Amino acid sequence: MTTTEKETSATVNGRLIAVNRSHLRTEPKTAGVSGELVAGYGLVGDAHAGLNEREVALIAVAEIEAFNRTHQLGAGPGSFADNLTIAELDLTQLQVGDQLHVGPTLLEVVQLGKPRSQAHSYNFKGHSILPDVGVFCRVLEGGPVQQGATVTILPASQRIHKVRERI
Repeated sequence: MTTTEKETSATVNGRLIAVNRSHLRTEPKTAGVSGELVAGYGLVGDAHAGLNEREVALIAVAEIEAFNRTHQLGAGPGSFADNLTIAELDLTQLQVGDQLHVGPTLLEVVQLGKPRSQAHSYNFKGHSILPDVGVFCRVLEGGPVQQGATVTILPASQRIHKVRERI
C-alpha cells in the first residue's frame, strides 16, 4: 500500500450535531440545525464572525458531556461558545493546518485551544472549555451546513492549499 493509499484509507468521519450562534458576544450561543458558513468571515448571524482568522469554533460533544459529568452541569451545544458541535470525532487529534469538510464546506484549523490569559467574552456558569478543547478554524470554502452533515478530516495528500484575502 502506498503512502497516498494509507492516507486515503485513514479518512476519519464524524457528524455535525448543532450549528450555534449568538447575536452578542456576551450571550450564550443558541443551538440550531443549520447555518451558512462564508469564506473569510465565519457563521452568518454570529457575533464572532468576521473578527479575525478564528472564524468558527468547534467542540466535540463528548467533551461537553464529560465536563457535565465532572461538574454536574447541564451544558449543551453552544454553551461554551462553539459554533459547530461535532460527534463521533476526536478533535484532539487535529493539528494547526489540518483541513476538514463539514458537509460541502472546507475549514482549516488555525488554533488549538485558547490562552487562559486571553479575555473570554462568554462562559457557561463560570466555566469555559475553549482554552482546553476548542478548535478554531477559518473557512476556506463556504456553504450551507446542517445538523447530521458528515465531518471529514482530510488526509495531508488531499489538502487544498489556498491563499485568500479576508473580506
